[in-house]
Amino acid sequence: MLPNIRNLREISRRCQTGQPLDPDLASWLGTSLEKFLEQRCHSVDEALGLRFAQGGVPWWREEAIRLRDDALRALAARIAPDGSTAAKAKSVYRLALRYAASAWRFDRERDAMPATYHGTANELLWRAFKSGAVMPLGERQLRTVLAGT
Repeated sequence: MLPNIRNLREISRRCQTGQPLDPDLASWLGTSLEKFLEQRCHSVDEALGLRFAQGGVPWWREEAIRLRDDALRALAARIAPDGSTAAKAKSVYRLALRYAASAWRFDRERDAMPATYHGTANELLWRAFKSGAVMPLGERQLRTVLAGT
């Protein structure tokens, strides 16, 4: 499913910037739309390969969770590279709470990350919060996320 989302993002980017689609992307999109138009699929999501199991997580939420979790794992590796999972979770939790109570109040309205965040812990916190997935997470859930590396 994630490759299909990447395809759609690339198609969107190219359309918005006036760039032509490469033949592989154009063929994939055309084939997907044809499936929908010929009623071989029940929805455009299904035709584009964006389905999820019944009771499962929608594709857009799964993508947000993956982005958040990747940012949190990178943050933990940066701030406590040799620490235990529990210690990393505790450190990330404290930083996330502090960020939520201070900078995020202003950053949530920004479309782009502040340039001063590049290369800092705030860059990864901004990415985790901006992902659209639930933030901040509790220490217990952070342990689960960080152990999933």
